[in-house]
Amino acid sequence: MAAEKTIRLTMAQALVRHLAAQYIETPKGEERLCAGGFGIFGHGNVICLGEALYQHRDELPLWRGQNEQSMALAAIAYTKAKLRKRFMFATASAGPGTTNMLTSAAVAHSNRLPLLLLCGDTYATRLPDPVLQQLEHFNNPTTTVNDAFKSVTRYWDRITHPAQIIQSLPVAIATMLDPADCGPAFLGLPQDVQGWAFDYPVEFFERRVHRIRRQSADTREIADAVALLKSAQRPMIIAGGGVQYSEATEVLKNFAESHGIPVVETIAGRANMLASHPLNCGAIGVTGSNSANALGEKADVILAVGTRLQDFTTGSWTAFARDARIIAVNVGRYDAGKHRALSVVGDAKLALTELHQVLGDHRAPATWRDFAQTERKAWLDYVAGNTRAPDQTGANSALSYAQVIGAINDVCDPRDRIITAAGGLPSELAANWLTKGIGTVDVEYGFSCMGYEVAGGWGARMAQEEEESDKETVVFVGDGSYLIQNSDIYSSVLTGKKIIVIICDNGGFAVINKLQNNTGNVSFATLIKDSRLAVAPFAVDFESHAKSMGAQAETVTSIASLKEAFARARKADRTYVISLKTDPYEGWTKEGHAWWEIGTPEVSDRAEIRKAHAEVEQGRTKQRPGI
Repeated sequence: MAAEKTIRLTMAQALVRHLAAQYIETPKGEERLCAGGFGIFGHGNVICLGEALYQHRDELPLWRGQNEQSMALAAIAYTKAKLRKRFMFATASAGPGTTNMLTSAAVAHSNRLPLLLLCGDTYATRLPDPVLQQLEHFNNPTTTVNDAFKSVTRYWDRITHPAQIIQSLPVAIATMLDPADCGPAFLGLPQDVQGWAFDYPVEFFERRVHRIRRQSADTREIADAVALLKSAQRPMIIAGGGVQYSEATEVLKNFAESHGIPVVETIAGRANMLASHPLNCGAIGVTGSNSANALGEKADVILAVGTRLQDFTTGSWTAFARDARIIAVNVGRYDAGKHRALSVVGDAKLALTELHQVLGDHRAPATWRDFAQTERKAWLDYVAGNTRAPDQTGANSALSYAQVIGAINDVCDPRDRIITAAGGLPSELAANWLTKGIGTVDVEYGFSCMGYEVAGGWGARMAQEEEESDKETVVFVGDGSYLIQNSDIYSSVLTGKKIIVIICDNGGFAVINKLQNNTGNVSFATLIKDSRLAVAPFAVDFESHAKSMGAQAETVTSIASLKEAFARARKADRTYVISLKTDPYEGWTKEGHAWWEIGTPEVSDRAEIRKAHAEVEQGRTKQRPGI
């Protein structure tokens, strides 16, 4: 019997070589599964893993970030834009470089997105302990800071022998490609083990082509769902982010049209349908629309497709009638089984096709569609007024988020990609943005991560250039999030990945100040001017700050000048930042909100707080009981 062919490599070399040999089937053909990665080197990853990555720098390009958290966020935005078909890795040294990525791992986990984390770790031999940046646990020397990632990853392993990656790395990849279990995978790489050699079987490095699994639903679940849909007098579809990951947007549209069922979108599902489609009745929930929430209150059967039904979608489970029946179509059993739902566990594209075939020519009652159309028109009329600036020519006064969003909506290309995250912008964009192109909106509200915006724009730009290099990546960010994480403006300029950044400066964390005031509290430590200061409050010169990082930038004071600046930004050859003042008090979208459960003090000296508490408790009476 012939001896098995082997090749002697270090663990780090084998890991990178295996990663470079993985491909995936996409509509464009076979592409490398891992598109490369982001890295900040330190003593925990530069010598061994860095050497291996250098050898494969063409196959797996490495982008140097400015902050470990932001570079992992960029990787997340990349894979989201690629509909989870390709992923990127992020590598950091042992200690604080690694712990900086905990937040990013939580973003990927919450949003069901693949991210490979390759993090330095303390020595497996423990001979030099304690080493630089090592956090010692006196009663358990096997514990390092890397153990913190167990709560925010789908797969976790520490490689203590070079042979381990023969099993561990393929399982990590399989986890990231599993539609039901998709999420971040973490490999802790002790500094000594990275350089240890092993005789690896050559088969471990053979080219492999992966496919994303499409799971058909159980025929009995389909039959039960069809029976319930046929009994419905007021059916409604909630379209979540899973619709896009399943590449089911066209199937969803055809299903809704064939059966006359109105569609509402979650925040993650924004841009599942064009705003112009007559069955698209807007975003639902806490940051939703009057039209979608009016449907939610009356619907007797709700077909929830590709959504985990988080509280902003359900209005903390007050947005629906208490006796409404839910059909949950989801590739994940966990998400399909929530809140007394009739579960249809399977791929959204296949499940909708199967439901359509069994439903035949069944259509929802025309009176229900008429009601949906009336509500839709009223909401679109409201948005038109809400986004229209009273002064189109130029007074130097703060604008509203809605007016800024409406202005960019007017002038952007249908295929421009729109990105935002935490603060007030997600709710304002969810309510007021009118989708021009399918799959063009990325609102990170699964973990609501401040600082995602600019970093996400950098990563999304990399993905967008692979598909539509002549379109723009447009980032909406508040001054609060910008100050938390902005260094990837510099990264984008250095790497030639142009983004357009709209900074809305409202003087701090204005949406949280609004929440404070709406619950009877005084403004405290949310707006800059209401914080403990040693000097008079002042605004950051965002234009100069962006220019210092190599971007082109300007400050505008009106909607007219904003549109003119955006036209200049589109023609620019590098990242372009537009700064403007927005009103922290007035101009918030007042319509469309569902109830949201928040904790309020039962006891307070302030009458305003006691009043707000009573109002919150009154809203709770509509809450659908969970099981």
